[in-house]
Amino acid sequence: MKAEYVNPVFKAVTDVFKAMLDIEVSRGATGAVAGGSQGVDIRINVTGDVSGSILFQFPQDTTLNIVQIMSGMELKELDDFVTSAMGEISNIISGNAASYLSKLNYRCDIMPPQIAVADAVVSAHFSHETLSIPLHTNIGDMNICISLNEMK
Repeated sequence: MKAEYVNPVFKAVTDVFKAMLDIEVSRGATGAVAGGSQGVDIRINVTGDVSGSILFQFPQDTTLNIVQIMSGMELKELDDFVTSAMGEISNIISGNAASYLSKLNYRCDIMPPQIAVADAVVSAHFSHETLSIPLHTNIGDMNICISLNEMK
């Protein structure tokens, strides 16, 4: 997989987390795809010149911390409000990544998020090479799995 597909996704994550949460994100070493997060997993399919999927894996503690910052409410469980908020932030990140890809002359669209809680099947299958990128913040870690390929 080309770095020019991965870098826009990482840039989108860092930009959205800084703008919405005032949080810095650092990137760990790229590795093999992990299993589910035991929190919230959100898969966004991408179509167009670049096609595939972006899977966001948020452990429960990280998820609750993110939504607490977004909402200003104290949260203790992964309910519909929390999963909806995480779907929305993942959608915003993916939309920004698609915009950054368009600046590299790759036209693509994102599909609605598929959300799973506690290691459900949304994270199970990728049809192409997939890179797993651990991300670190001061409110918890997360993982992004990127499987994007050129369709031109």
